[in-house]
Amino acid sequence: MNNEDRHSLWEEYCAAKGIDAPCPPTDQFGDTPELADELVRLVLQGQKRATCELKIWFDSRAIALPAIGDQWIIADGSGAEKCIIETTQVDLCSVRQVDEAFAWDEGEGDRSLAFWRDAHDAYYKRQAALDGFEYSNEMICVCERFKLIWPS
Repeated sequence: MNNEDRHSLWEEYCAAKGIDAPCPPTDQFGDTPELADELVRLVLQGQKRATCELKIWFDSRAIALPAIGDQWIIADGSGAEKCIIETTQVDLCSVRQVDEAFAWDEGEGDRSLAFWRDAHDAYYKRQAALDGFEYSNEMICVCERFKLIWPS
């Protein structure tokens, strides 16, 4: 999606809400176009209300951790921007400490902690191979809960 499309999505939101605010960053969930498509679909359906990333990812890129009130435009696997979310909670814990409630809020697979662990261990191992670090479930992760704010 080009910047004009992004501007249109944000302008539509701002007009509907009667606000004037700078456009937030655009991001995708997952590490493949197919996964990004699936995860944004879950957000739009109301099933996915959380996401989790290793803290090392933020640290290695000198990116600030998410904060309550942050807004993001979420794109699908082709880069088409589909929705706007707002961070409602941020917690840090080791990967092994992620609990059933958080796995449920992530909304993926059967929403169980077992599924969450299998899927995220695989994802974090792929990330570690690309970024050149050794993955361990003792690593700190950033558990972010959010709400869908557009489309409402």
